[in-house]
Amino acid sequence: MVEGTDVPINADFENGFAPDPAGVFESVRLAVECGVAGLSIEDSTGDDAAPLYALDVAVERVRAARKAMDKHGADALLVGRAECFLAGKPDLEHTIARLKAYANAGADCLYAPGIATPAQIAAIVEAVKPKPVNVLIGFSADLDLPQFAALGVRRLSVGGALARAAWGGFMRAAKLIQQEGRFDGFTDAASGRELNALFSGNPPV
Repeated sequence: MVEGTDVPINADFENGFAPDPAGVFESVRLAVECGVAGLSIEDSTGDDAAPLYALDVAVERVRAARKAMDKHGADALLVGRAECFLAGKPDLEHTIARLKAYANAGADCLYAPGIATPAQIAAIVEAVKPKPVNVLIGFSADLDLPQFAALGVRRLSVGGALARAAWGGFMRAAKLIQQEGRFDGFTDAASGRELNALFSGNPPV
């Protein structure tokens, strides 16, 4: 992907593909040597009994990622992620404490997927400034881009939302055919001409 495009490639790096700081260091080293322009390190463990790494361990994992980037000369963006809201621990103060610790450990940008309200967003932006904040828009948001910007958000992600929107349209159209024998579920479908132009590198204006 890095070789195939001039657009910077960001890696959804999950928990660094290793439980320990040394393993995170090695994973990040390999990624930056491949040319990624940015990656995130999550603090989730994948263990339902203990869904988040202890804070001291989580901080060392972020610090290891920072060291790997610095040592190997990568001008890449390091995002520190606090997974509290997605891990069943929706405590805003605890989330902020983690994000501030990741900022101090060398994260360039802070990210707490799952926060959604203007009050939550504003509190995090204020707590970690001047570091930028990333917000996940994986839902039908009431706020638009200028409103997110007015809250101080510097980076937005949509995760898998565009793919899920596409699959939602596919499933609705397929169900109409299967259950009702109808073919009017293609109303908003892109034309073949548009798709051919898009994938040829000449999208319609």
